[in-house]
Formats: sequence, C-alpha cells, structure tokens
Amino acid sequence: MFLPTSLATILVLASIVALGPLSTDMYLPSLPRLTTELNASIDQVQITLSIFFAGFAVAQLVYGPLADRFGRKSILLAGLALFTTASFGCATATTIEELIVFRFLQALGACGGPVLGRTMIRDIYGPTQSARVLSMMGTIMALAPAIAPIIGGYMLFVFNWSAIFIFLGAYGAIVTLIITFKIQESLQPENVNSLNPLIIMRNYGELLRSRIFLGYTLCCSFTFSGLFSFLSGSSFVLIDFFGVPEANYGFYFTAVVLGYMVGTQLSQRLGSRYGINKMLVIGTLLASSAGISMLAASLLELHHLYWVIGCQVFFMMAVGMVMPQAMAGAMGPFSKMAGTASALLGFTQSAIAAVVGLIVGHSHTGTPTIMAASIALMGTLAFLSYLIIIKPISINTAAQR
Repeated sequence: MFLPTSLATILVLASIVALGPLSTDMYLPSLPRLTTELNASIDQVQITLSIFFAGFAVAQLVYGPLADRFGRKSILLAGLALFTTASFGCATATTIEELIVFRFLQALGACGGPVLGRTMIRDIYGPTQSARVLSMMGTIMALAPAIAPIIGGYMLFVFNWSAIFIFLGAYGAIVTLIITFKIQESLQPENVNSLNPLIIMRNYGELLRSRIFLGYTLCCSFTFSGLFSFLSGSSFVLIDFFGVPEANYGFYFTAVVLGYMVGTQLSQRLGSRYGINKMLVIGTLLASSAGISMLAASLLELHHLYWVIGCQVFFMMAVGMVMPQAMAGAMGPFSKMAGTASALLGFTQSAIAAVVGLIVGHSHTGTPTIMAASIALMGTLAFLSYLIIIKPISINTAAQR
C-alpha cells in the first residue's frame, strides 16, 4: 500500500480526477467526423458531450452520501468498473443514439473519480493544506488533457474514433487494479454518516444555505463552464472554420492546457501567501477579461486563430488559479460531510457546464462568436460571484476580528 501522504498516492488520485477531462478531451478531434460516420447532425454530436456532463452531475449527488457512509475506496471501485465497461460500449456503438447512451453510462462511472479524489485529498490533508495539494494535483493531471487531444488526433488518423474509447477502457481497467491493491481507505470511522434520506437532505440543505459554500461553488462552476464552452465549440471552430487539420488540433489544445498548468502553479506557489480570496479575485478578473477580449474580436470580425487561442490560454490560466482555491474554500468548513460537499460542488459545476454546452452546440453559427460569448459570460459571472457573495463575507469576517 502507498502511504496516504506520498507522491504516489497524489499521482493515483490525480489519475482518477483526470477521468472527466480524458473522457472529453481525447475524442474532441473526432467530433466533426462523427457527423458523417454516424450520419448525425452537429447538435446530436454535441449531445455526446453534454449528456456526459449531465450524467456526471446527477451521479455525484449519489456518490457523495454513499462515500460518506461506506467509505471512499469501495464506491470508487464500483464507479471505475462502470466507466471501464461503458468505455468499451462506446467503442462498439454503431449509431449516434447508442453512443449517447453509452456516454451517459460512462459519465455515471467516471464522476466517482473527481468526487472521491477531491474528498480523499480533503480527508488526508485537511482544510488548510488541501488547496495547496489540489493545486499541485491540478498541475500533474493537466498533463492528461494536454496530451489527450494529440493522442486522440493521431488515433483518428491511424485507426478510427472507436480506438479512442478502447484506450479509455484500458486506462480505467489499469487504474482500477492500482487502487485495489495500492490505495488505502481515507474515511475515518468517526466521520461515517448515516444513509438516512432525512439526514442526507439535511446535509444538502445545510450546504445550500451556506453563503460560503455557494459563493466558492459558483466561482468554480462558472470558470469550469467557460472551459466547457471552449470544449464544446473549439473542434468545430478550429477544424471547420479555421481549417486546422484533425491531427494538429491537439497541439493547439495543448497550448491552452499549458495556460492551465501555469495557473495551477501560481495557485500552488502564491495561494498560501495571499490566501484563497485574493487568488480568486485575480483569477476571476483575468477570466472575465480574456473572454471579453475574445468576444470583442469576433464581433468586430477580426477572426484570427492565434487570437482565439491566446485569449483561451489566459482564460485557462485563470481556471488553474480559481478552481483549486474555490474547491478548497467550498469544502473546507465541512469535514464531517466532505463527500457530500464535494458531490454537490461537482453536481453544480457539471450541471451548469452541461446546459452551457447544449446552448453552444445548438447556437453554433460556424464562427467563433457563440463560443466566445459563452466564455465571456462565464468569466464575468465568476467574477460577480466573488464580488457579490464571497467578498462581503470576507469583509464581515475581518471586521469581527
């Protein structure tokens, strides 16, 4: 067994938190091709993305209470088994309807990774150190989405889109074996919660009444939804509008992910010095500015590939600064129901992203404008969430001291 505080444990937990990004980013280059190979419309292909996040959102509400009652490891292994099976199911799909169904099942299994990975970090490191470790883990797991579209693009070039899901199924199987034999249970006996529905609803109610939880959760959710706006629209914008070859799409996506890695590094190095709230105000302001800059250029019809990528790099830098800090801030005060808090945070994040993805896909006009408008709106809403909800709380807390 790996020691709970070892780098090996962090790497394994990063690998399961990365299940969501891997399951979306690796097959992004194939989206335009799926419209012809499965005889589907752009809207239908976009549903394979949004349905994933819908399933991701709903299942998290179940994973959290189950993990608080039965422990993190057993529930995580059950989720990984479903993810692995559904990934192979996606590979065998012959119609867009079959792919949508298997993507939903894949999401139900995959969402256990982020929910329980974050929760286990909170269990092991507590409310103070978890932001630093989540930032470090974010840097590590960013390697996956950085190379995933490149791998997906070349798999698409050499094989076909189904090979991508075979790879994901094999990844799930390997991670399942490692967790089975190398990762310890992190839930302490004194923190075990009841599965009584009334207690579960009471816990969710307590979280929803907490301005601290809601403020941090909305900051996290809106910045993530800005990222998802790019995921939903980028393959069509880059490949169809700007003419980027499918095999090269991943390199542009990697440049964007590098911005995220820079942001997580800043979060890790500066977060302990300046605190969660200062990192959030800088990050959300940067996200809003980057999105508005992309939108302004598109509205003026100044369409340039490198301007779109450059703005998204800065937006992703903001995502890397905001999300680890906001997650730690949302979960910090709730040690006795960390799984439930992580689940509700993840549900909110995924639900908003799923709706945003559907809107971007349905409204796509063939230009970057809709994607850019969504990114700008999400960045601005994240900044307003800090300004309206979190800042007044921090001012009142400081005054009381």
